[in-house]
Amino acid sequence: MSDELFQAMAQSVIDGDPDVAADLARRAVEQGIDPLEAINKGFVPGVDYVGEQYSKGEMFLPDLVLAGEAMKAAIAVLEPEITRKGGQRQTLGTVVIGTVEGDIHDIGKTLVATMLSVGGFRVYDLGVDVPVPTFVEKAREVNADIVGMSALLTTTMVRQRDVIEALEDAGLRSRVKVMVGGAPVTRSWAQEIGADGYSEDAIGAVAVARQLLGK
Repeated sequence: MSDELFQAMAQSVIDGDPDVAADLARRAVEQGIDPLEAINKGFVPGVDYVGEQYSKGEMFLPDLVLAGEAMKAAIAVLEPEITRKGGQRQTLGTVVIGTVEGDIHDIGKTLVATMLSVGGFRVYDLGVDVPVPTFVEKAREVNADIVGMSALLTTTMVRQRDVIEALEDAGLRSRVKVMVGGAPVTRSWAQEIGADGYSEDAIGAVAVARQLLGK
């Protein structure tokens, strides 16, 4: 019975349907299915499938956004159950992410945050127009493994360098990996400013984050 439920869960993510996903998550709870199992065997395969199709050019950004929303809806139902049972989703690491100061572009950054969260990272999303010191303060407060910065404008991408310098000044740079992304950002820019990782898209970002932490 649970196999059918797991398949339906994966499908709800592929279809990008948050209502169905949340509903199936509640059904899993009612049937006493382990919430971690529901996430890992039910919903995650759906995300993996969408990611594969996206990288092949068979699915597109809106599909990815909707899959992320469905996954978030499911996790919102299942996470409290995990806590109640005294369990914990195994986290691969802690990420602080935001769009840099002067830039209010949200979609790409939010999608990366969602995909990292789905991929097993604990994510603190600082939102948009984030001042340089805020990245540093939050990274220190939550003991971040990774700081991720998005910039969609050539005028704001210089802030990514400022954050890296501020992390250095704060003595955090040696233990925090830095990832950068956004439309004008390139691999060579990432290297120039001394970032550890760069990704063109959200699916890639998860792979880069895992790589940086040796997972």
